[in-house]
Amino acid sequence: MYQFEFRTISRKFARSLVTSHGIWDTREAIILRLCDSTGNVGWGEIAPISWFGSETLEQALDFCRQLPPEITATTILSIPDNLPACQFGFESALEVLGNQFKIPYGKASLQNSKFKIPEWGLGTGDKVDCISHSPCLIPNAPFPMPHSQYSALLPTGEAALNQWQTLWREGYRTFKWKIGVDDISQELQIFDLLTQALPNSAKLRLDANGGLNYEQAQLWLETCDHWQKNPQSQVEIEFIEQPLAVTDFFQMVALSQSYNTAIALDESVATLQQLKTCYEQGWRGIFVIKPAIAGYPSRLRKFCQQHEIDAVFSSVFETAIARFAALKLAAELSHKNRAVGFGINHFFTQAE
Repeated sequence: MYQFEFRTISRKFARSLVTSHGIWDTREAIILRLCDSTGNVGWGEIAPISWFGSETLEQALDFCRQLPPEITATTILSIPDNLPACQFGFESALEVLGNQFKIPYGKASLQNSKFKIPEWGLGTGDKVDCISHSPCLIPNAPFPMPHSQYSALLPTGEAALNQWQTLWREGYRTFKWKIGVDDISQELQIFDLLTQALPNSAKLRLDANGGLNYEQAQLWLETCDHWQKNPQSQVEIEFIEQPLAVTDFFQMVALSQSYNTAIALDESVATLQQLKTCYEQGWRGIFVIKPAIAGYPSRLRKFCQQHEIDAVFSSVFETAIARFAALKLAAELSHKNRAVGFGINHFFTQAE
């Protein structure tokens, strides 16, 4: 039996995140806390992205509100599949309590703990709404790997041409740039400037978020293939992420067989069930996995261990709580030594 509490949080982006899905200004999520009979605490985070395929924040809140103050492991392992972010958040907290991995949160007493904003580790300007009445501490978590093992997200458009230098100096060597946002001719011009500016050892990922049509996807793939054949080009175009809409799965399969530049599925494999479906339909390319919205970590772990897929683990702009659990999975399940897509702290007002 575990005592259960939760809070909502909101974090404003330092600059709006622009994708083909629209403009995103504020990241809202739910922090949950489980406490067992001996005072051990497990933290979890529910960070849904409904436009990406998970439940909405309101649906997650409705689920949390209907739970009693004390819940069991059976309750947690019975969360329906249409709430994948809830599955992740609750089971992550349960795994902490089960000592499957250690986080130096220590013991805490609900009665003695005191809520302090800085200890949430969420940065200046974050807003925390107290849903329940008991105050509690939220832990921070370390950045567990060097920056060279992270892929840093660049801003859209021309701003990328000015941002990469700062990130390079911080140690990042892999970058992701959003495409499918502006006119394609403008984006191709910026791409040309960016690939010429990046140092030779850099890697670049292009993320369309399903915002291209078939002809535009062909043009991008032809451009990337041409760039890779250029003997003067040393920057590696690692892959184009989700060029077409989720409904165009078989067109993406065909494109992946027609060009040398790799394609990675992202929105198409947002949840574990979607990932399984794409695998069963024959996808053997790269899978971009966002653990925080994929569902139960135990089920994701089992699937990846059984099939040894080429997976790239990626962020949903979560706090350190979900990030730690997600990176734990990435460390267990990554087989191709690909950078993890968690280089996103510079998108918030203050890095964690």
